[in-house]
Amino acid sequence: MKTFAFTAGLAAILAGAVTAPHAQAADRTASADKTLAAQAEQVFRSGFRRDNPPYWMARIEQDEAMRLCSQYKDDPPDAVRRRIEAAQRATLRYPVDGKLVGDWREGEKLASSGRGGHIGFIQPDPPGTPRGGNCYACHELAKKEVAYGTIGPSLRHFGRLRGGGDDVVRYAYEKIYNSNIFMACTNMPRFGLHSWLTPEQITHLVAFLIDPESPVNKD
Repeated sequence: MKTFAFTAGLAAILAGAVTAPHAQAADRTASADKTLAAQAEQVFRSGFRRDNPPYWMARIEQDEAMRLCSQYKDDPPDAVRRRIEAAQRATLRYPVDGKLVGDWREGEKLASSGRGGHIGFIQPDPPGTPRGGNCYACHELAKKEVAYGTIGPSLRHFGRLRGGGDDVVRYAYEKIYNSNIFMACTNMPRFGLHSWLTPEQITHLVAFLIDPESPVNKD
């Protein structure tokens, strides 16, 4: 028994001796990561003029969801992911009239436009420039538009494939309003949360996706 106890104790000491350097190395790596992140943040902020309008500068401040996504490099633990998604769901706002499907023609205009809200002194958008959703930057939609991004999934034939039931309509509206409700840390912008698009404008995008007469659902 004494021999066993001695052997077990020696093994524990040796294990600790091996583990300690690894733990110290992990601590150094974490500390270095924090230092680099702070330096990167400083460089990022230094790229903006201090006399910029306050509403410009407000756009570079992270909210809680963005902070957590940055902290976990867009791959948070399940508990944190659920926390983000629940908090984002609480931000949802709907049109005053309660209608979630608008005019697909207006939605087509919004999906095709990447203008509105550009800041800077090189080529800013004039005040009052309507904001677009710039949906083609990430998604395939209508067949006639041959230039589109592939960061997001293809949405061509969205209504034909999924139908136009209340559950599909609500999902489409909520996804556009705040994508983090369904997938924390997704790349998709939160159009409604940040008032980039109004609830009414979002209903037009829903119609663009859902309406059978929309070019999204035509060959």
